[in-house]
Amino acid sequence: QVQLVENGGGLVQAGGSLRLSCAASGRTFNTMGWFRQTPGREREFVAAGTWSVGSRYYADSVQGRCTISRDNAKNMVDLQIDNLTPEDTAVYYCAASDSSGIRLVLSSDGYEYWGQGTQVTVSS
Repeated sequence: QVQLVENGGGLVQAGGSLRLSCAASGRTFNTMGWFRQTPGREREFVAAGTWSVGSRYYADSVQGRCTISRDNAKNMVDLQIDNLTPEDTAVYYCAASDSSGIRLVLSSDGYEYWGQGTQVTVSS
């Protein structure tokens, strides 16, 4: 049974950093990514990695202050976001897929498996 479990959410002050972790069990995936969602808005892409080709993708909103990384031995994916702002406040979701096409990687429609989500709140 496939399961994705996120950890690392919480309350952070603006300007600080946060590291989210996602542990996958049941199998490995070609692509793992992070999305976030705020009330009343659609789930939006944050970052993803397609490990078969060594590619990483970032949303413009986090480009330059975000790093997605993978621990193959632990089957985990981490997301580090620096210089946080209140606009980063959201529920963050880990997602996994066998897709590799960029259109699918950047869209929530391209992912078959999702974690429960972890709340990140950035205070000003």
